[in-house]
Amino acid sequence: QVQLVEAGGGLVQAGGSLRLSCAFSGRAGRAFSYYAMGWFRQAPGKEREFVAAISWSGGSTVYADSVKGRFTISRDNAKNTVYLAMSSLEPEDTAVYYCAADRGMIPVPARSQSEYDYWGQGTQVTVSS
Repeated sequence: QVQLVEAGGGLVQAGGSLRLSCAFSGRAGRAFSYYAMGWFRQAPGKEREFVAAISWSGGSTVYADSVKGRFTISRDNAKNTVYLAMSSLEPEDTAVYYCAADRGMIPVPARSQSEYDYWGQGTQVTVSS
């Protein structure tokens, strides 16, 4: 059983920054470092969408075009944590942000939600104009 717990959401003005974290806990035998990790978001009235992902090794990252250059995903395998640093935030970034874990050890992390096996409960990010 894998559990993911997001933190770091909140209210911020447009142009501001936030850093989200996602703490991973799992059963013995399959460590955090064997999972690719992704961040997704869901705005009110919209479908959940891909934001960013990082490979199990941390050597590969992918981003949605809408956040490229503003958001940075990273991981600390010693702390079993993945981060999403968000800057130059816009009101359009307002959403519930979810982290997800993918058991597949592929070189390039997936963008598709269907590839992810475990999900956190989400953390709210609200950007005011």
